[in-house]
Amino acid sequence: MSVDASRAMPQQSLRSSDEIRRRLEERPRVTLRFRIALVFVICAIFIGSITVGSMVMLSRFQTKMHFLEAADDCAFEMQEARRYEKNFFLYGTTLGDALDHAYRADRLLESNLHDIAHVIGAETARSWLANLRRYEQLLEALAQASARPGYDEQQRHEAEADLRRFGGAILDDASTTIAQERRAMNSMIRTAMLGAGGFLVFMVLLMVLLADHLARQVIRPIGRFIRYVERIAHGDLSPIEPARRYRDEFSTLAIAINRMLDEVKVRQEQLVQSRKMAAVGTLTSGIAHELNNPLNNISLTVETLLDDDGDLGDERKRRLLSDIFTQVQRAGATVRNLLDFTRKDHPVLAAVSIADVVETTLKLVGNELSLAKVRTQVKVPPDLPKVSGNPRNLQQVFLNLFLNAMHAMPEGGEMSVEAMPDDGFIRIAVRDTGVGIPEQDLEKVFEPFFTTKDAGEGTGLGLSVSYSIIEKHGGRIEVSSKPGAGATFSVFLPVGTAGA
Repeated sequence: MSVDASRAMPQQSLRSSDEIRRRLEERPRVTLRFRIALVFVICAIFIGSITVGSMVMLSRFQTKMHFLEAADDCAFEMQEARRYEKNFFLYGTTLGDALDHAYRADRLLESNLHDIAHVIGAETARSWLANLRRYEQLLEALAQASARPGYDEQQRHEAEADLRRFGGAILDDASTTIAQERRAMNSMIRTAMLGAGGFLVFMVLLMVLLADHLARQVIRPIGRFIRYVERIAHGDLSPIEPARRYRDEFSTLAIAINRMLDEVKVRQEQLVQSRKMAAVGTLTSGIAHELNNPLNNISLTVETLLDDDGDLGDERKRRLLSDIFTQVQRAGATVRNLLDFTRKDHPVLAAVSIADVVETTLKLVGNELSLAKVRTQVKVPPDLPKVSGNPRNLQQVFLNLFLNAMHAMPEGGEMSVEAMPDDGFIRIAVRDTGVGIPEQDLEKVFEPFFTTKDAGEGTGLGLSVSYSIIEKHGGRIEVSSKPGAGATFSVFLPVGTAGA
């Protein structure tokens, strides 16, 4: 809905605003806080899963480390036992040292049987322990037999074969298993490194996706609201409509802005009415003075005629009646000028004399300028080429410029109006010797509702309306000013054709 439509049909605008607010509020609620919390929950789940997986892998790694330590210790003790066993068969040494190392291996294996069984299985671990104890029994039997007289060479070879079989089996199984577990640990380390790198890449991609999601959920609505604000700043007060299937904090903001727009429309209507009343007041004041003077003169003249006792001659009476006629014509001219100015017609462009427009407009505000102690100086050659324009609209533009110049000189001053040809245009410059316009305000003077006057003294619509009128005429308005040195408003109007 356009701004003009909202002004012309306030009830329809309210109904439209209520409908849009209902549509905004009826959508399912998915708050921005919930979505941000959901993103962090998803991140926490992934990080927790990876952490649990890492802890499981570290636990397995620790179990294998304990196994390797125990297996290495057992294998070392068995190697020492085998060494002393070989010394016995080669050099005839005692088997006590071999038995000591075998017992140590037994104790190590039994104390770490749970960790070892975790790695190689309970059955294999029990098989290791059974073989080790069988080896111990063979050593003990060999030690006892070798200490008795009559120990022959045949028994020696049989005992040596049995010891080699069980001792070798224990060392072979231990060496093979240790090598396998070392390879498994290396594989686990490589897997952990690849997993860590993959997790890093995954988390980076996840963070990028989540950041993009959050950006789209936050930055896009902010961008939309920036465009809404720019649209509102350009005068489009149509309400914000739903843009998504759900509502969140931005929906609440949109509802608040729509309420603000409804209030702005109401206030805008009040300001427009205030501007109209101010313009009417200004014109009424000037017209009242213009009519009051001739009416006073007529009243005094008529009173003189009524008080006549026959002393006045015919010549004197004719002169008094002529004065009455002159004052009536003066009052009639004032009324005609007012009617010409306020008459509503279609803005049909025609060839217009700038001198006539300026002269007519000055008559309307002449009394106001006089009361404000503002002197006027007009340099508008009557032979200037005519411009293409609408007289009523141009009178409204110059009326605004003249009144602004008068208000800029509260202590009185001089206003000059000068017109001259300028490259296919007629330039009409309205200068005043007033307070001037601050440099930072020069770019804002044509914006709607911008005013430097005190609250209640102006609505800021006069120059905005004038700017629009001149644009529709194919011209432009420029302003130059320095604080304390007055201001100059230059109106450029295209030269009209003869048949316009």
